Amino acid sequence: MHSLYNRIQGRNLDRLAALSDGIFAVAMTLLVLDLHIPTAAQIHGERELLLALAALGPQWVAYGLSFLTLGIFWAGQQTQLNHIGEGSRDLTWIHLGFLFAITLMPLSTRLLAEFITYRAALAIYWLNIFAPGVMLYWSWTHATHHNLIKPDTPQEIRGSICRRVLIAQSLYAAGAALCFLSTYVSITVIVLVQLNYAIAPSFRRTNPA
Repeated sequence: MHSLYNRIQGRNLDRLAALSDGIFAVAMTLLVLDLHIPTAAQIHGERELLLALAALGPQWVAYGLSFLTLGIFWAGQQTQLNHIGEGSRDLTWIHLGFLFAITLMPLSTRLLAEFITYRAALAIYWLNIFAPGVMLYWSWTHATHHNLIKPDTPQEIRGSICRRVLIAQSLYAAGAALCFLSTYVSITVIVLVQLNYAIAPSFRRTNPA
């Protein structure tokens, strides 16, 4: 039997949303702080500067990939919270698990940037995408089964949120599997998936044709 405290804990979603905003902001900031540009002592001409910047390519690729990843997950979580009328203790801990996975993103990003041609680094990065996806899916199914969704939420929205997570994670997994061909091919596919979710939907809304 749940204690009274467990029944009243985590009801206010505003505090959870505020915590999430802060964690995402810090994670996104850490991504750019982890970019290492050449020092003045290493550069003795324009050509050396351009070559040094070109050598940073993997870092910029990993940074752009992760910024998109964090942006998509932030938007996904906020969409869920906007349609959940009331929180619960279990829902709070599910989202804390989600945020735990988000805090690991700068670490997995750095690993990928340093070892971008290694399949193991890409696999770890994919796991860092998979874990928060699982937590978001769990969050929505938990809220649905425990009648936490706002009553005025249309049925098609209830189903579309789960489908979006499942389809996105399936596409990410397919992209990650391509690392057996080339990690660069795999990263390209993952970026295209992200751009589809970040840009294409709004383009279709403004251009119905």
